[in-house]
Amino acid sequence: MKVINLSEQNSVLNMYLSEIRDRKYQQNRLLFRNNIVRIGEVMAYELSKTLNYRAKTVTTPLGSLEMNHVKDDLVVATVLRAGLPFHEGFLHVFDHAENAFVSAYRMYTNREHTEVGVHAEYMAAPAVKGKTLIIADPMLATGGSMAAAYEALLKNGRPAQVHIACVIATPEGLDVVRETVAPGTTVWCAAIDPGMNEHKYIVPGFGDCGDLCYGEKL
Repeated sequence: MKVINLSEQNSVLNMYLSEIRDRKYQQNRLLFRNNIVRIGEVMAYELSKTLNYRAKTVTTPLGSLEMNHVKDDLVVATVLRAGLPFHEGFLHVFDHAENAFVSAYRMYTNREHTEVGVHAEYMAAPAVKGKTLIIADPMLATGGSMAAAYEALLKNGRPAQVHIACVIATPEGLDVVRETVAPGTTVWCAAIDPGMNEHKYIVPGFGDCGDLCYGEKL
């Protein structure tokens, strides 16, 4: 498994990430969501450089020429609900892609809220056999939600290539994904943070992405 940490490069993505980490910036949900979308756009552009291309003839009002177009059949998947704005950013770049949605949520399994289990309840997805599958989920903390989404999506066939995209990952989450996915999978991260607190939230992270995007849940 290949891991690409985009924060190691100087780009505007680092500014977007620093803003969504800021407690004051987080008070405006619109701004927060917009930056999650923009991080998705930047990451999708970087990922596009690794895809397969073929020449296509384009006719202009004054002539014609050959230009390269993405050859891969793409499926962009996300985990509800936190993944929706991140998924939107990918769709701004890969606007012809098919789409998949998985409801995989984490549940505390003890009173102290220090142990987490993951439950996948709902999925709407096309067949992914032979296609390039991109799973976009902002937070790769324990890795449980990503592993559950990956396994659910592969029930519809085995893709030719898998890309996993997240805003922030932890070393522990990456280890879980490494044990789950097929060889040759690429993981794209805007940042890799040191670890998690006792409640399995990424530290320093930026908090609960779904709550910050859409409001607190019961």
